[in-house]
Amino acid sequence: MQAAEVKNLLEEKLPGAQVEVEGEGCNFQLNIISNELTALGPVKRQQQIYAHLNPWIADGSIHAVTMKFFSQADWAARN
Repeated sequence: MQAAEVKNLLEEKLPGAQVEVEGEGCNFQLNIISNELTALGPVKRQQQIYAHLNPWIADGSIHAVTMKFFSQADWAARN
């Protein structure tokens, strides 16, 4: 699976979210910019992402995922 595929998949499933993906092959680092997701607790945020990625994790297309969550304001201040 390619980084662009992960980005497109998550942005399609999470309206209003911006997803920055680094990595290739089966290991990815996700920076997820979403006010809605940052309002949730850490476990709920990860569950939202894994719910969309689980089919690719199960078939081995994705092996490892690390995630960081940012509000839009935090992301803008960081960049």
